[in-house]
Amino acid sequence: MEQFPIFLNMANFPCAVVGGGEVAYRKISALLKAKAQICVISPEVNADINTLIETKQIDWQQQNWQADSITGKRLVVAATDNNQVNKQIFEYCEANNILVNTVDQPDLCRYTTPSIVDRSPIVIAISSAGMSPVLARRIRAMIETALPQSLSGIAQYAGSIRSKIKSKLPTIDLRRLFWEKFFSSSIMSRFEQMADSEKTSLVDNLIQNTHEQGEVWLVGAGPGDPELITIKALQKLQLADVVVYDRLVSADIVNLARKDAEFICVGKQKSLHMKQQQEINQLLVDLAKQGKKVCRLKGGDPFIFGRGGEELETLVEQQIPFQVIPAVTAAAGCSSYAGIPLTHRDYARKVTFVTGQNSKAGDEPDWQSLIHPYHTLCIYMGLSKAQQVQENLIKHGMAADMPVAIVENGTTQHQRVVTGILSELGQLQQQHNIGSPALLIIGQVVKLHNSLDWFTPDRQENAGAFKNYLAEK
Repeated sequence: MEQFPIFLNMANFPCAVVGGGEVAYRKISALLKAKAQICVISPEVNADINTLIETKQIDWQQQNWQADSITGKRLVVAATDNNQVNKQIFEYCEANNILVNTVDQPDLCRYTTPSIVDRSPIVIAISSAGMSPVLARRIRAMIETALPQSLSGIAQYAGSIRSKIKSKLPTIDLRRLFWEKFFSSSIMSRFEQMADSEKTSLVDNLIQNTHEQGEVWLVGAGPGDPELITIKALQKLQLADVVVYDRLVSADIVNLARKDAEFICVGKQKSLHMKQQQEINQLLVDLAKQGKKVCRLKGGDPFIFGRGGEELETLVEQQIPFQVIPAVTAAAGCSSYAGIPLTHRDYARKVTFVTGQNSKAGDEPDWQSLIHPYHTLCIYMGLSKAQQVQENLIKHGMAADMPVAIVENGTTQHQRVVTGILSELGQLQQQHNIGSPALLIIGQVVKLHNSLDWFTPDRQENAGAFKNYLAEK
């Protein structure tokens, strides 16, 4: 370990920033967040720094750097564009035991500034010892996605009840057990929605070691590409005790869940259900009543042909708390990865989503209502009815030469896009042996596929390839 990580109390700590440009402003802004006492030393400053001076947030010595200008300072940042001046500042600080950082010159630093994830009072610092600041920022971005914004409030609340916990639980072991339960409870997922009375009740129940009510998170997994799931979906996956997932959710996405979670696959394939919908509804209720945090993981968006509403109705009846985390729906994801914009000023002013599988809504869609000029039609779960779709749309007036596309395994490394015209739709499916999941896209926008197709899966490398149009030209 080349550098020792340390958190420094900067309140009223006398600091100097030598330089008056954009880099100096960024350093000043970071120090101000920690309530440092700052003096900027520079003959000129930019507009942002000048605003801080005028509002009396920092002091200004309007001069070039001199040794006596930083006398008495305990931390100095050298942010000039003159390497010789930066070296002089470093040597003076070293000789006078002043912490010094020289921007972009690791060899002239007694300390380096890390990339910071700020959920005060929780602060996470990532350092590369000045070797690769960009890499440190990338790691910071990864951590940011995993930590909810509410973490700050949770930490402050935990601090506010420490005295209470210490008085109620006399031993270290009991207190440690309490905090382990506290930080794995619903406080982590529902803190901002909970009333003060709910928080107090939860704490009292944990002190008494009584059973806590579980909850269900209805989470959309998106269209297939793991990188398309939302930050909140990822957070729920990593907090869940149980993940109840459908067959079409990829292993790559399921594997984002915490490793010690329980995983239950409930199937959901055409004409082959491992569990019927009513059984799934009851399973969610039973798991939540056991006090578990349940992630109900569904492909696409749970409220777009995902039966999410049916599952929530059962939870409401049983008074089970729940949250809904929406996602990129299949039509949006598959069309984008196929280079087919669903709307376009020249081709489509509106778009309609239709399912090929119906229940109480009727066995047949209203075909006539689906036929309009300047219109894109997206049909979910319609692959097995491709011939029926073809015949009925033509019968009700849609042009037989209307462009169509079938997107199989959209947004994944197994994506295939087959295009043709409406009169060939049923034949296309059979000729190309297309399987589920697949989305049907019907409309003039399909014409744009050949020119806008940007995503080329490479099954051999299992990594996406992107067409380089500049290189081709």
